[in-house]
Amino acid sequence: MPVDAYCERTGPDFWSEPVNALTNVAFLVAAVVAYRQVARRGAPASVVALVVLLIAIGVGSFTFHTVATTWAAALDVGPILLFMLTYVVVFPRWFLGLPWRLAWLGAPAFVAFAALVNLVFGGGTYLPALVGMVVFAVLLYLRGLRAHATRFGVVAALFAVSLTLRTIDGPVCGGFPVGTHFAWHVCNAAVLYLLIRAAAERCWEVTSGISVAGTRYP
Repeated sequence: MPVDAYCERTGPDFWSEPVNALTNVAFLVAAVVAYRQVARRGAPASVVALVVLLIAIGVGSFTFHTVATTWAAALDVGPILLFMLTYVVVFPRWFLGLPWRLAWLGAPAFVAFAALVNLVFGGGTYLPALVGMVVFAVLLYLRGLRAHATRFGVVAALFAVSLTLRTIDGPVCGGFPVGTHFAWHVCNAAVLYLLIRAAAERCWEVTSGISVAGTRYP
């Protein structure tokens, strides 16, 4: 039996979720645009890895919304989790200027943070990501990176809209059979692109000598 997790699915067929499946093209488009920008100006492997994971997110999500099996669900969720864990390592390295040996601690710190957020508020996998974006925006503001703080604030707001669209897929199903999950795909593609773009721009600033006073990048 297929995993029937979304409003649009009405049967076991491969194309039972055509809109949900096809809107995964948004992730691939976002990845192509991000890659062209990164390739044109250059970026470290840590940022390129985010582009690769964005492609994997699109492929994994397409697989789940067509095949709809438990193993396909793992392909759907796995790249998203890897993107989160990679970004929380990239952020302290390039935005806060921490050496890699400390930046890697961002991954276990985020896991602990996510567990705490879910313990207090619930919300599953994605609420910690939203709260984390807000925390990043505040940290950047306090460190004087006001433009980047604004970018993360905008991304957090867009992700809040995206998360809302994901959440109401079931409740609106009776009056809107396609559901709203497809809009989650489109909004999330924009969110992930903007996150990659922010990281790339910060890397370009660092390599150009634009930094926070007193911050070193060994």
